[in-house]
Amino acid sequence: MTWKFPEFLYSYYERRLQRSLSPERIPHHIGVMVDGNRRWARLAGAPTSHGHQAGADKIHEFLGWCEELGVDVVTLYMLSTDNMGRPPEEVEQLLDIIANTLDRLGESNRVRVQPVGALDLLPDNLAGKLTALAGQTEGIDGLHVNVALGYGGRREIVDAVKELMLDSAEAGKSLEELAGELTDQHISAFLYTRGQQDPDLVIRTSGEQRLSGFLMWQSAYSEFYFCEALWPDFRRVDFLRALRDYGRRQRRFGS
Repeated sequence: MTWKFPEFLYSYYERRLQRSLSPERIPHHIGVMVDGNRRWARLAGAPTSHGHQAGADKIHEFLGWCEELGVDVVTLYMLSTDNMGRPPEEVEQLLDIIANTLDRLGESNRVRVQPVGALDLLPDNLAGKLTALAGQTEGIDGLHVNVALGYGGRREIVDAVKELMLDSAEAGKSLEELAGELTDQHISAFLYTRGQQDPDLVIRTSGEQRLSGFLMWQSAYSEFYFCEALWPDFRRVDFLRALRDYGRRQRRFGS
């Protein structure tokens, strides 16, 4: 017989963890790499689509935790440019689940959604849905959710540089003039997340300890937290531990 940790003790531990958090040390912006859905399905002996659906359900639960604890911005790494190269049947199922997730976010009427990624890589119906949702939720004064779909960190930087060059050309500047005045702030102004504060904390589940191209530019001075739990198994207590760990760190911003 497998012994399980009593639920009431988990609840007590959660409350204790939350009381230990300092409100002024809650991250303003959290980036989340929702990793482990496929492995979760494999371990459960279930189809891959079941893992993706469990991961989508966890997203809604996670956003509720963020609202409750006072996080202002969340960037969800939901679909990378590399993910687009998986078997067509899996990609199609995943895109359907993502579309349903977007519908649920819109129906909540609580979050402001912003696309973060190369929309031209997505099917027209999904790109249109995401664009429409961004317009629909633009005026909502709630949690700001960046939805990273068709996202790749290198692609983002290339797109930013291209847009910067075109913008400079329209202003009548030569390449030499642009090169002479170019700073990191110029590139930041053309990123998908332009105008937003960089993430304070980046969380990755499933035990992997790498960025996989996520917010490569923006996370230069972010704190990182790697969790062994697969994303569908990520619990509120795991999130509270991540926030506690973040709150104990002395951020140096490269100094």
